[in-house]
Amino acid sequence: QVHIVESGGGLVQPGGSLNLSCTVSIKLFSIYTVGWYRQVPWNEREWVAHIGNDFNTYYRDSAKGRFTISRDDSKDTVYLQMNNLKPEDSAVYFCNSYPPNYWGSGWGQGTRVTVFA
Repeated sequence: QVHIVESGGGLVQPGGSLNLSCTVSIKLFSIYTVGWYRQVPWNEREWVAHIGNDFNTYYRDSAKGRFTISRDDSKDTVYLQMNNLKPEDSAVYFCNSYPPNYWGSGWGQGTRVTVFA
């Protein structure tokens, strides 16, 4: 059984920063590509960024230059450093395999990010 636990969300003002963490209980975490996704109510979940097992990183356009995805394979953890946050970044953030649901784990609880003026 694969468990995904996200943390690090919170309430910040525009221009603020947050560092999200996601720990995945899966064997051989280091071989997987892992992604961050987000969802706002009544919208579909959308991809934000992903990082390969080669540490190559990819971002949606709105995240480029502001977000940094990284991983620590010794801790089975992936991070999302978010800087210069904007109100439109407000969402519940999830991590999962990339493409999603490859592990058959479903989705974790996510961590909520709220950016308010």
